[in-house]
Amino acid sequence: MINPDYPHIVLSFIYRGVRIDVDRGELDGESTYAVWVDYDTGCAMAVPYARSKIEAIRKAKKWVDKRFGF
Repeated sequence: MINPDYPHIVLSFIYRGVRIDVDRGELDGESTYAVWVDYDTGCAMAVPYARSKIEAIRKAKKWVDKRFGF
């Protein structure tokens, strides 16, 4: 039977009016991070992969700034 991979949100915060959720996973025994962004009209996976929480947050903020024109 397939085991589903549920999100493991380790950090959630508001940045420029959108909610950023940092998800921690594991690949080949190492921690990996992904970031979901929730905004007024929907949600998106802004960062599908990062090797550290700091890298994930930096990429997510850059995604928000570019997407929403900040």
